[in-house]
Amino acid sequence: MKQLKDMAVLLTGGSRGIGPIVAEALAKRGANVALAARSESGLRDVATRLSKMGIKVSVMPVDLRQSSQRENLVADVLYKFGKIDILVNNAGLETEGAYVELSWPAIIDTIEVNLTAPMALTRLVLPEMLKRKEGHIVNIASIAAKSGAPYAAVYSGTKAGLAEWTRALRLELAETGVKFSTIFPGYVREVGMFAKFGMQSPWIVGSCAPFHVARAVVNAIEKGRAERIINSRPLRYSFMLNELSPTIGDWLMRISGIVDFQRRKVSK
Repeated sequence: MKQLKDMAVLLTGGSRGIGPIVAEALAKRGANVALAARSESGLRDVATRLSKMGIKVSVMPVDLRQSSQRENLVADVLYKFGKIDILVNNAGLETEGAYVELSWPAIIDTIEVNLTAPMALTRLVLPEMLKRKEGHIVNIASIAAKSGAPYAAVYSGTKAGLAEWTRALRLELAETGVKFSTIFPGYVREVGMFAKFGMQSPWIVGSCAPFHVARAVVNAIEKGRAERIINSRPLRYSFMLNELSPTIGDWLMRISGIVDFQRRKVSK
């Protein structure tokens, strides 16, 4: 089992949502954490809590939509930590709503943050990881990557792309010593994008707590797990059925109440 103590972690989306909880879980294992997000004040609040755990913490304000800032982010972390052992691509935009009503700039921003940024950051950290023959990339996707959610088409598409891109790299670089993991959270309670709506997910779909996601990230790194679905209800078989018969999968989405739930959620 891989030990996280003294490992250098770059975590995006570290100022809010599940990011601080993931950061705390890594810090408890002794990892040093570089926190990246747009909100410097939010990052400093998280960093203050983590620094009490006796680890090295660095605050990295960044706009992940900007190519130059992504490059500077990686360079700054390498300068301050000397290496990047683990990259956790956690930052994400949900951008929900009827697709035809979304603005094109909002769609582009979602693609940049959810998909382009993880690809770019991974490409920036990979050369050094490959040279050392060790490293781990963890990408936070969503169950929407397994079964697209209506009124979250752009979000679902970016997360599906993230998941399959990760799988492809995992196969491509299987013999290099660099590991890849994808985490698929369900509706996350308490914090983050879903929690802001103040709604309870359909019973048949379930949900998950932030600490479940954080625990899955740590577990994926320590035990080298390729994928983890984090949800209170078992959904793997419904995903398999969706692959076997998209028509039946669509029918299940409708009768389970997900389509209506998503519609009501974005209309709040």
